Amino acid sequence: MATPSISADNPFQVLIAESNDDPAQLQSRYETHRTNRNAQQNAKILAEDFPGWSIDEILRRLDGPAKEEGYLDPRNCLVIWARPSPHIRGLIAFVQSELRDVAPSLWLMPSGNLHTTVLEVAHSLTEDQIEEIVQTLKSSKNVTEADISEYPLKHQTRLLKPMVSFDSSALALSFAPAAGEGASDGHDDQYTYHHLRRDIFDLVRQTGLPVASRYIVPSAHVTIARFINQDGFFVKNAEGGDELDPSQVKLLVEKIGQINDTLESRYWPKADGSYPKEGEWVVGQDKGLVIRRGRLWYGGGQDV
Repeated sequence: MATPSISADNPFQVLIAESNDDPAQLQSRYETHRTNRNAQQNAKILAEDFPGWSIDEILRRLDGPAKEEGYLDPRNCLVIWARPSPHIRGLIAFVQSELRDVAPSLWLMPSGNLHTTVLEVAHSLTEDQIEEIVQTLKSSKNVTEADISEYPLKHQTRLLKPMVSFDSSALALSFAPAAGEGASDGHDDQYTYHHLRRDIFDLVRQTGLPVASRYIVPSAHVTIARFINQDGFFVKNAEGGDELDPSQVKLLVEKIGQINDTLESRYWPKADGSYPKEGEWVVGQDKGLVIRRGRLWYGGGQDV
């Protein structure tokens, strides 16, 4: 199996160096990123001038009540995904059900489409452009597709601490890299999820491909829901027009807070160092990573 040679401009190595290659510091950076972002979005969404949800216009045309038959997503991509294990999919199903109780019009990511993006190689291109990139990948003599997809089988990483992250357009279940929790199981967690992202970046580079990734922030998230309309959040005003109902928006934000309290109490590591296995995701544990191409913004596309 090929091994990556860490390039000087690898964007993932920067955070590893800044964190002194310390799993605890890396975990803290991931947690700080998502906590701060949730706080910012919470303030924005509950502000008096919040205009309503940011509708995904392409998804609205692909699915839901306003679906347009024959419409195709113009964006073609090449990505490397990790699929959540069955118990994490079950956890997501619970969260989606809780969200649907207060926001029935939410578009929910189907279970079979759930994924986290380890590395985005190319995005928003034509089919022909993606085909050219795929052929470059397939013809590489330095690194094979199997070198990439099977990499986590020998370089195991764990994600813990599930939490709902959100903004005005979508919701996700996010995780933080493990940092020694459950070390008695043979995990020292010195090699983290961020190290995996770093190494996959360089493996792809070694195939001769440039990497046009938008996601280098410290985040491990699975998108679970998107807004495709404002149904349930707007009411008729005195003039007969539509206006945002702040109480319904607040209800959803409060529900997210309740879900996160439940997740933390049930699935996060305990004060004594133990943790529920139901909250642990061993990345690529059974099948490795998925190299995916095509119109895959919402979990579709085809395996390479």
